Amino acid sequence: MNWQEVCDNPNLKNLPFKIELNEYGNILMSPTKVYHAAFQGEIEYLLRSILTNGKTFPECAILTAKGIKVADVIWVSKNRFKQIKTEVACSIAPEICIEVMFLSNSMLEMNEKKHLYFEAGAEEFWLCDETGNVKFYNKHGCLEYSNLATKFPSKVEL
Repeated sequence: MNWQEVCDNPNLKNLPFKIELNEYGNILMSPTKVYHAAFQGEIEYLLRSILTNGKTFPECAILTAKGIKVADVIWVSKNRFKQIKTEVACSIAPEICIEVMFLSNSMLEMNEKKHLYFEAGAEEFWLCDETGNVKFYNKHGCLEYSNLATKFPSKVEL
């Protein structure tokens, strides 16, 4: 199955799950909880308030070497947005890709996504844990703060 088929399938619309595709075209689903959506919304709001020269949005499909991965929140520059805005899945990752950790997620899975997003062109990867602590990364490793959104807090409060 490809991402366009997933998007067009009426049986997969309005599910309470985050859907991704692995490298074999298999659908992966993760159930979401209210706190997860709350962190997504707060992160998106804060990011949009700090970086006004681009776009932020949730649930962004990104083509990676291991299938379609869906970042919980992204920030993309105006220039990169012009390139990807009509695509079914981003052919190049947004500059900032953010994941909100589920209790069911493993660090192995998050590290793999981080690697895949960087490989697809992301400049930063952020990971928000269940308590709102945010870690910032570039392709060289962990950062004290974001180089792109220097005023973004390292703790998101709900």
